[in-house]
Amino acid sequence: MIYDVTRTVSPKTHVWEGDTPYSVVPVMSIAQGQSVNLVTMTLSPHIGTHADAYFHYVADGDHPATMPLEAYLGRARLVTVSKRDGQLVPEDFDHVDLKGGERLLIHSYVSDLEDTEWPPVIPALSVALISWLAEMGYKLIGTDAPSVDPYDSKTLDAHHALRHYGLVNLEHLRFLNVPDGDYELIALPLCLDLACGSPVRAILRTLSS
Repeated sequence: MIYDVTRTVSPKTHVWEGDTPYSVVPVMSIAQGQSVNLVTMTLSPHIGTHADAYFHYVADGDHPATMPLEAYLGRARLVTVSKRDGQLVPEDFDHVDLKGGERLLIHSYVSDLEDTEWPPVIPALSVALISWLAEMGYKLIGTDAPSVDPYDSKTLDAHHALRHYGLVNLEHLRFLNVPDGDYELIALPLCLDLACGSPVRAILRTLSS
C-alpha cells in the first residue's frame, strides 16, 4: 500500500511571508489551436512538501543536485507526538523505541491542517534531539511542520545541527490518516543546481512481511 504524504501545490498553497507563491502562466494552449499545452511555473523551492539543501542556510553548502540521495530513500519510522509548540526533545519520544532506525518522520497536529492553512505554532526540533538521533545512526528527519526551527529563530540551530551531523530534512509533509509504524520512504529532491531546496513527491510504502 502507498500513502501519499505530499501537500498539493496550488496558487492557494500558503508560503512563508515574503516568499514566492506558486503561479502558472500559459505559453501554448490546445484551446488556442496549438499542438500542446505548455506553461511556465514560478514557485519557491520551499513551497509545500520539500527538502532543504544545505545551501539554504550555509553560503558554501550543497545545492539539491549534490545532496546525498540515499538519505531520502529507505526505511523510515513514523511517530506521532502530542507537543504542538516548542522544541521536541528525546523525552517526547519515550512512548516509542527509536533504536535501530535510520529515518524519523514526525506526525503532529499540523497534518490536520489544509494546504491553505498556516499553523500558528509548530513543534520544532531541538539540537539535543538531532544529536541523539545522529548518535543512533539516523540519516533523515522529516516533519509535517513548515520548518525544523522555531518560527522566530534567526540562528537556525536545528538546521545547522542537521548539517553538522550529516543529516538531511524534509519539511511540511502531511501524515493525515497514516498509522504510526515502519515504512519505506521515497522522497527524492530534484537535481537542481544553484537552488536552496527542492519540492519532493513524498510517499510511504508499506513494508513486505
